[in-house]
Amino acid sequence: MAKVYAGTSGWAYTSWKPKFYPGKLRSADFLNYYASRLNSVEVNYSFLHSLSKKLLMDWIAATPANFTFAVKAPQLITHMKRLRGTARLTRRFISSLGPLAHAKMLGPVLFQLPPNFKCDPGLLEEFLGELPPQTRATFEFRHASWFTDDVYGLLRKANVALCQAESEKLETPHLQTSDFSYLRLRKDSYSIRAREALARRVADLLRRGEVYVYFKHEKTPEGALHAEALLAETGTK
Repeated sequence: MAKVYAGTSGWAYTSWKPKFYPGKLRSADFLNYYASRLNSVEVNYSFLHSLSKKLLMDWIAATPANFTFAVKAPQLITHMKRLRGTARLTRRFISSLGPLAHAKMLGPVLFQLPPNFKCDPGLLEEFLGELPPQTRATFEFRHASWFTDDVYGLLRKANVALCQAESEKLETPHLQTSDFSYLRLRKDSYSIRAREALARRVADLLRRGEVYVYFKHEKTPEGALHAEALLAETGTK
């Protein structure tokens, strides 16, 4: 049965006390507590830092078996090399996530492109063709030129999700291109009405496969609380 995975893009925030984390909770116990209330997290740490096997094993030990980690691809692949000549780097990165995959706790890998990266269908097709087999991936395009039928067709052919992202600056089309959906919600605030509409949207997507939803996470715990409410609303947790 398809499932909703919801959370935020990080967990190490003392500013979430006491509205989400208990006031006396040690920082070392944040992930364990986070995973007692939410069932997924999007790891942005990997954008700038390597993920050692020890670190991944520590995360696995701190979370229950039904917890899932989505992982953001390194900036070297998406921002510095801008997908060109990155087949070996990408394989190495995907391979480094082996402990999560072995534990069946690895969610999609997020490839987030920079805002000034304009559409290049040929480059995208080449990159997708070199992804390691069985890689579950999602692409977040932040230049509007990518939102074309040609790009959607390439994503569908590779079973790669169009990341349905939204912020104050840009909103991605609500379009599904794979057997799962991936949402990144980055607006500064979400009204009750907006959250109700989101729950209906997620319930609809759930009929077509798993849904991954990650709220904005910095400074305040509202994103984590919204994710928890969404899980309750969709009957996931």
